[in-house]
Amino acid sequence: MTPRVPRLSSLWVRRASASSPGATPVVGDGGRASPPESLTGRTSVQTSRVCRGVVGSERVGADWLLRSNSPPGVAGTTPPRKRLARDAAWEAIMKKPRAAVGRRAAVGRRCRKQASSQAGREKHALNSSQANPSVPDAGLAKRQEEVVLQASVSPYHLFRDTAEVTVFRESLLSWYDQEKRDLPWRRRAEGEMDLNRRAYAVWVSEVMLQQTQVATVINYYTRWMQKWPTLQDLASASLEEVNQLWAGLGYYSRGRRLQEGARKVVEELGGHVPRTAETLQRLLPGVGRYTAGAIASIAFGQATGVVDGNVVRVLCRVRAIGADPSSTLVSQQLWSLAQQLVDPARPGDFNQAAMELGATVCTPQRPLCSQCPVQSLCRARQRVEREQLLASQSLPGSPDVEECAPNTGQCQLCAPPTEPWDQTLGVANFPRKASRRPPREECSAICVLEQPRARGGARILLVQRPNSGLLAGLWEFPSVTVEPSGQCQHKALLQELQSWAGPLPATRLQHLGQVVHTFSHIKLTYQVYGLALEGQTPVTTPSGARWLTREEFHTAAVSTAMKKVFRVYEGQQPGTCKSSKRSQVSIPASRKKPSPGQQILDSFFRPHIRSDASRLNGTAQ
Repeated sequence: MTPRVPRLSSLWVRRASASSPGATPVVGDGGRASPPESLTGRTSVQTSRVCRGVVGSERVGADWLLRSNSPPGVAGTTPPRKRLARDAAWEAIMKKPRAAVGRRAAVGRRCRKQASSQAGREKHALNSSQANPSVPDAGLAKRQEEVVLQASVSPYHLFRDTAEVTVFRESLLSWYDQEKRDLPWRRRAEGEMDLNRRAYAVWVSEVMLQQTQVATVINYYTRWMQKWPTLQDLASASLEEVNQLWAGLGYYSRGRRLQEGARKVVEELGGHVPRTAETLQRLLPGVGRYTAGAIASIAFGQATGVVDGNVVRVLCRVRAIGADPSSTLVSQQLWSLAQQLVDPARPGDFNQAAMELGATVCTPQRPLCSQCPVQSLCRARQRVEREQLLASQSLPGSPDVEECAPNTGQCQLCAPPTEPWDQTLGVANFPRKASRRPPREECSAICVLEQPRARGGARILLVQRPNSGLLAGLWEFPSVTVEPSGQCQHKALLQELQSWAGPLPATRLQHLGQVVHTFSHIKLTYQVYGLALEGQTPVTTPSGARWLTREEFHTAAVSTAMKKVFRVYEGQQPGTCKSSKRSQVSIPASRKKPSPGQQILDSFFRPHIRSDASRLNGTAQ
């Protein structure tokens, strides 16, 4: 049986090898080289310090023993003469008085237990890193990132003392208590005593508010909570019902993920929503860092900061952060600032106050700086005043206003030299607008296929999209992807229609116009066609298709783009749709309203029509 003391003493040599460049590698159990200190961390070094004090006088002998690379009685690479001397030294150590040996053995057992436990953790970590070399230790990576971040950031962009932080918290919360908007999700969260129902109310609102304006969300949220007031209600609903209520809100995967999360809470977590931001993000599908922090702080009172678009704008202006906020380094700094500022006594109110400030006062364009409760702490405002003084040249030299002064090189949080200050923008110079890739362009031929004489009224054909991808699970008119040039789209669309409805008369397929709709990453142009069938609805309808009345269509789970397509079919007035800035509707020139010049010519050649109409109107009055 291999003695354990040499194994324990290997920790001493590990420390020596880590500090001495010329030290020989330590061989552990089974002749395998022990991992270097950089992999095992600091705990082994600390353990070696404890054990070094225990053995005391045996230090020199044990060190010498370990330099021989193998314990007594075990064959290794040690020469025979050295092995004999080593064994003699070992026997000398073991012949110490029994009390001292017993005392040292007791302490040594504790040290061995600690070392063994640490070695097991280190071995597991090492094996994990070897099995997944592309996934580094998260804690170590985070510490390294923090060191790099602090080294490259000027104190100008930070809150350097607690007094500033306290003033910021008190000023913002006092303003919020007086100016906050009365919103349905806030009323529910404040009045709900059941923590799970409160978390659900916050969860729904935060998911709906992603990339969507408050005014749009209010009606959707109210209808949603009326239909599914609890997690259990939502978990028992069908995806069709969820898509139907979500229709028109955009980013349709949000509704599907929300229901998936509700089902997981009900079926796997016993109906209890996770209580911390970390577990929320880890356990619930579709819940990212921001949503997890919002739920944890508002519903459960966890002191965790949040960063959304509004908070990014507020923090970038308050601390004059001009670098790209979407970059990793700037994003980390913003989250760090949010965590530093959040009020531990009122974390939910503080996070909502920061978002409220960005939505109503610190807006992207024309911010209301005179109404800002933290104006005195705003470095962007100070920068505006400094630039104004420099521009007026009323004072010699530079005004006495604090500036960013990094220790070395370019500050990583300041705007790059290639983007100079724009005097016309003022504080809106912050944050820097991230460069976005233009959406890719696609074209689709789509047809409204109608049975005007169907039983029970006219009906139109809808088909369901696949369960994954763009607009997953929603219903739409039959369509086919085509080339923008328009070649062969008539034939391709007719074949698609016949796959759903059987033989169709090609001569009745008429082009009506086009709809241009931009999704988050796709600019899709729909070439709209119409075809009215004679007779009744086909006896058999393929799976994934259905015939609906016009009233049923308007309440079905269809996207906003499909409603625009249907408007073209109905022949409504052309032009840009007022309900969506990102969707345009147009119709062929033969169907368009005459130009002003054409109207003048028409009135010139047909003057009697206008005069007759005037006389008729005068008589009627």
